[in-house]
Amino acid sequence: MPFVHIRVAGPRLSPDQVRELQREATALMAGIMRKKQELTSVLVEGAEISGWAIGGAAVPVAAHLDVKVTQGTNTEEEKARFVRAANDLLKSVLGSQLPLATYVVVHEIPSTAWGYDGLTQEARKVAAA
Repeated sequence: MPFVHIRVAGPRLSPDQVRELQREATALMAGIMRKKQELTSVLVEGAEISGWAIGGAAVPVAAHLDVKVTQGTNTEEEKARFVRAANDLLKSVLGSQLPLATYVVVHEIPSTAWGYDGLTQEARKVAAA
């Protein structure tokens, strides 16, 4: 049950760019991170470029991608591959002006601390056993 949050600042994204980010982020979660596509949520959100600085300086475009997954469900290698692929996705959609300091963060949340449809991930694990 991953949640992907992509924040983008700079030129306004077209509906096609938003759909591409949603579709490809979902594919990365299903492919690299072994998550169920049908349970992957992706939010693409715009931010004002005036509120974003890197090294104290204004930038023309910026992005940040956060993903939340259940702790211990992915290997270090999978997380590293995901960070690379997600960075490549952001560059392909947003272009070459994307700053070096474009972060992709994988948050690992304990199974007792989150869930969906009223059940924690831990409760789902126990029920399946």
